[in-house]
Parts: sequence; C-alpha cells; structure tokens
Amino acid sequence: MFGWLFGGGGDVKTFNPGELRDLLREKDSACLLVDVREDREWAGGRIPGAVHAPLSRFGQAAAGLPKDKPLVFYCASGMRSKTALRRARDMGLTVEGHLGGGLMNWARHDYPVVR
Repeated sequence: MFGWLFGGGGDVKTFNPGELRDLLREKDSACLLVDVREDREWAGGRIPGAVHAPLSRFGQAAAGLPKDKPLVFYCASGMRSKTALRRARDMGLTVEGHLGGGLMNWARHDYPVVR
C-alpha cells in the first residue's frame, strides 16, 4: 500500500508511481501535484497537471498554493519533495504526501512526462 514518512507534524504518504498515477486518474481527485524542481528541470519535462513551486523560492511560490486542497509534492529523486512538504505544513498547507523516487522513478515506469 502506501509508505509513510514520519516527522514534521504527522504522517504523510510516500506514493509509488503507480499509486500516484491512480490518484491523478481519479475523476474527483482533489489533490494538487506540485513540482519543486528548479526552472531548468521543469522546462525539461514534468508530470502532466503539475504546478511549479521551486524549492529555492518555495516560500514565495507556495504563497499561491491553495490552503484547502491536499498537496502532493515531487522532485527529481524524492529528497527535495520531503523538504517541501515539511515547509508546506509549517505554512499551514494541507499535505497529502510525496512521490518516492521523484520524477526519475515516475519515468522508469514509462508514465507520461510533458515538455
């Protein structure tokens, strides 16, 4: 099922690529997918439907994220997304989880990436 990440104010899900794909396919999915990679990485490809909030400017970028919608974060390998979700919780945002292994893991499964 889901992996769990502990600390930073509670438990959040660590999604594997298949779980995240299924979540994003749900018609009524209320989650917002947030890419925390930097501009050049974002330009090189991203998961369809994601919004961009680079970790280096996260405070400013996250100010525009909805407070009432659960957020799922991803980065290139899964490390920056853990930092982003902790920061988001500190800002009072609703955090659902992050993509374990990041975009590299997503792409290994041949899931869609848009450029």
